[in-house]
Amino acid sequence: MISKYTIAQVQQTADIYDVVNDYTPLKKRGQNFTACCPFHNEKTPSFYVSPAKGIYKCFGCGASGDSIKFVMETDKMSYVEAIRYLANKYNIPIEEDVTQVVNVQEQTFRESMLIALNYAKNHFSHNLLETSEGKGIGLSYFKERGFNDKTIQVFELGYSMDSWDALTKQALSEQFNLEVLEKAGLTVVKPEEKKQFDRFRARVMFPIHNVAGKVIAFGARILKTDKNQPKYLNSPESEVYIKNQVLYGIFQSKNAIRQLDSCFLVEGYTDVVSLHQNGVNNVVASSGTSLTEGQIKLISRYTENITVLYDGDPAGIKASIRGIDLILEQGLNVKVVLFPDKDDPDSYVRKVGEEAFKAYIANNAVDFITFKTRLFLDEAQNDPVKRADTIKEVINSIVKIPDSIKASVFLKQCSNLLEISEDILVNEYNKLKLKLNKQQREVATPTELADEATLVDILNNEQLTSAQPESQTVDSLLLREREVIRLLLSFPNSVLNDSFLYQYVFLEIEDIEIRIPVHVKMLAVFKEQLELGAVPEFKFFTSHQDQEIAKEAIDMSVERYEVSENWEKQYHIIIPPLDEDPFQSAYNAVNHLKWENIKMMMRENHKKIGETQNESEMENYLMISMELKKMEREIAKILGNVLGG
Repeated sequence: MISKYTIAQVQQTADIYDVVNDYTPLKKRGQNFTACCPFHNEKTPSFYVSPAKGIYKCFGCGASGDSIKFVMETDKMSYVEAIRYLANKYNIPIEEDVTQVVNVQEQTFRESMLIALNYAKNHFSHNLLETSEGKGIGLSYFKERGFNDKTIQVFELGYSMDSWDALTKQALSEQFNLEVLEKAGLTVVKPEEKKQFDRFRARVMFPIHNVAGKVIAFGARILKTDKNQPKYLNSPESEVYIKNQVLYGIFQSKNAIRQLDSCFLVEGYTDVVSLHQNGVNNVVASSGTSLTEGQIKLISRYTENITVLYDGDPAGIKASIRGIDLILEQGLNVKVVLFPDKDDPDSYVRKVGEEAFKAYIANNAVDFITFKTRLFLDEAQNDPVKRADTIKEVINSIVKIPDSIKASVFLKQCSNLLEISEDILVNEYNKLKLKLNKQQREVATPTELADEATLVDILNNEQLTSAQPESQTVDSLLLREREVIRLLLSFPNSVLNDSFLYQYVFLEIEDIEIRIPVHVKMLAVFKEQLELGAVPEFKFFTSHQDQEIAKEAIDMSVERYEVSENWEKQYHIIIPPLDEDPFQSAYNAVNHLKWENIKMMMRENHKKIGETQNESEMENYLMISMELKKMEREIAKILGNVLGG
């Protein structure tokens, strides 16, 4: 396992802004940064990143965590995988507690699958470069496509032998688990026939990587003519490979996409590899499947500009248009390029070279709305019914664009192309927009419908943990407990009269029953750290491996709103900083907690009085009631509350 030292180094070094900004562009807002949440659909940003605290929090879906948790959630990695990824990103040496020999059965199942897939990738690479069959068939094919040794290495291309079980037999001999090989999509198991054989045989292999560079699946092309076999065969979906969230080439292309602020979208594996070979590095492929929302979101981490490269096949273009509508819905900018007849991106770049290819793209790229309008007009020609259908098709795409200014520009442009009044297009657009808005409202979450002014109330409700007791009277108690622990974690080393704030807090709450289970755990962890000689602060808890503790620490530390500078600059109203005097804040918070606890105890005692039939028990409960009333009055004096009766 990875050493605690390495984990601590990653926690200290991995900058939350840097990590999140790799996935989604962040915009500064006060001391924090904001973006549309990468974990759920939203039009208005409710996802906040706090570099000072090293955490993120979405006020829409509730997602929260630190850099490690963010990588785990976005790339579906285990904790150990996320640590390794961030350690590599920040050049932190990975230390192991003990020297390990890879034993698949000792890993988690997911990690075992990734190890098996990496093993298969190395096996296929060895076949391609070191065996006579691989060199004669697989390597010859790649060389014919113009792929040089460096390109083959970058994309880790390989070859599967023309054998029923070459990979499976070798993997089993090296102690790989058959179930892992099957779940990873490498081996087909037929238990009723007592057979097991390789999924991929006699094919050139294209490893599919996730954004972190891990092999998660394979695409395989057959080279011999066999009507009973598909030309391309892909890995089945698995725990590590979800097709609609993966793009071929994203790992090799993501840096170029970000630097150039543009992504070329093609259809096949060889298109991606060939373009890279010829200096066009900002390219990914949907691998022959229809474009999905998950794939679009993956691209949007790196750019808002997509250019779809088509090979000129009308049937293929019409089939892919729905996918481009999805791009528009996400607010991205889409252009389309058609290549000359009988050419695709691969053949064209090999024919004309890098510079001429890039010049062709620049000169022939048109926005998608114009492209779609021309495409349907050409098909409709002078048929009035088809022309009417064309208008509806085009409006259906424009209405998906969330930016109303962009939409109005396209409406004006299409009015000229379609030779129809702009007013008619606008009227049709408005009808569809109203219908779409109604549909969205019907499925919107309460937070998405919330007015900005009521969001604080929603947050207070959202922040109640799943561990809260059923009685709603505990709500205010929860918030009081939270405030005490927030101050404890924010200013543990603040000093007053030779006493640390954490010492004061623990002394004052010693006789108070902490009722929320996650708060009980947090205080226990704090004490454990004190016994080890450390005084933990917020970052220790927001990075805690207990996800309930980490989430609660983040929820109590994050603030969505900041005081505007205009209060002082324009209105000369000075708002004192929060917690300007930590000890005074802690004093107030502790006494409010005592007050809420006494009220809770009084309610519980009153309930017992109403339920008991035993005279001695009744007397005891009445004595307790009197004592609690006395305590209530004492705390009320401190807080300045006025009590009736």
